[in-house]
Amino acid sequence: MSGGERRRPPTIHDVAREAGVSRGTVSRFLNGGHNVSPAAADAVRAAIRRTGYVVNRHARSLITGRSDSVAFLLTEPQEKLFEDPNFNVLLRGCTQALAAHDIPLLLMIAGTPAERRRVIRYVTAGHVDGVLLVSSHTGDPVAEHLLGTGIPVVASGKPIDRQGRTARLAHVAADDRAGAREMVRHLVSTGRRTIATVAGPPDTPGGVERLAGWREVLVEAGLPAGDELVAHGDYSRGSGERATAELLDRVPDLDAVFVASDLMARGALAALERAGRRVPRDVAVGGFDDSPAAVSGLPELTTIRQPWDRISSEMVRVLLALIGGEEPSAVVLPTELVVRESA
Repeated sequence: MSGGERRRPPTIHDVAREAGVSRGTVSRFLNGGHNVSPAAADAVRAAIRRTGYVVNRHARSLITGRSDSVAFLLTEPQEKLFEDPNFNVLLRGCTQALAAHDIPLLLMIAGTPAERRRVIRYVTAGHVDGVLLVSSHTGDPVAEHLLGTGIPVVASGKPIDRQGRTARLAHVAADDRAGAREMVRHLVSTGRRTIATVAGPPDTPGGVERLAGWREVLVEAGLPAGDELVAHGDYSRGSGERATAELLDRVPDLDAVFVASDLMARGALAALERAGRRVPRDVAVGGFDDSPAAVSGLPELTTIRQPWDRISSEMVRVLLALIGGEEPSAVVLPTELVVRESA
């Protein structure tokens, strides 16, 4: 090639020829992968790598009317993104799942009324094709507004409306209630009989479902399950510490605490240490999430593992299906008990 010549950039036809599939198959793969077999998808990915094909997003958006981008929308104060390790794990997983479809992810935070207004304006202006909605509280105004606009939205966790019913929103969730039940059964099996709980916020799905699971197992076992054994936190470490101190004042003979997040459980361990209670000899502690906080100190936490990789990939799959015109769906994934030193 002479110095004045430019090499023609690879096209979708080059990818199809290299992969040994039709142009339509490549097009469907690039637009979400619907009706593309796993073998064909692997062949197209390999062909894209070999040819160096790059999607012309501007040209494609003019044709399709799509932005070819997705928003990861956290409806919590900004500091929660850095404090709670679950959000970072979920963000990383969603980014990786979308990268397989060559779709960029935009991080957006709407923790204040002003931020919510800006985010809603941006999203409804067509700058993204869909929204992965994270940490919605009951009756979240952002979720309600987006639903009214017809923009594809998938929530992380089971959304609850103002009447306490599951909202009409596509979602992917771990089975919070079953996970809580498994943890409390484990605590009962170790001989604990006064099992308190630090529950999550009562206007969040995890706060409601994990508290319900705790109570159901204790009632079945004939053990105390009254409100004096319940304190609420906001999933932060400090709130877990304050709630556990409150429980110790109220029920000084408690011998176990089920804490609705690992980060709050770390706070619970600090409160127990300050009160001179040994873990697990005097008080067993069980967490929830199996986040990095579970193994960030001693003792390492017995906890309930949420399948974060599957949650991320399923959120992306359901959202791309919605963008492609399919009906909203709900996915509930199983959790797993992980036994370590604290219980």
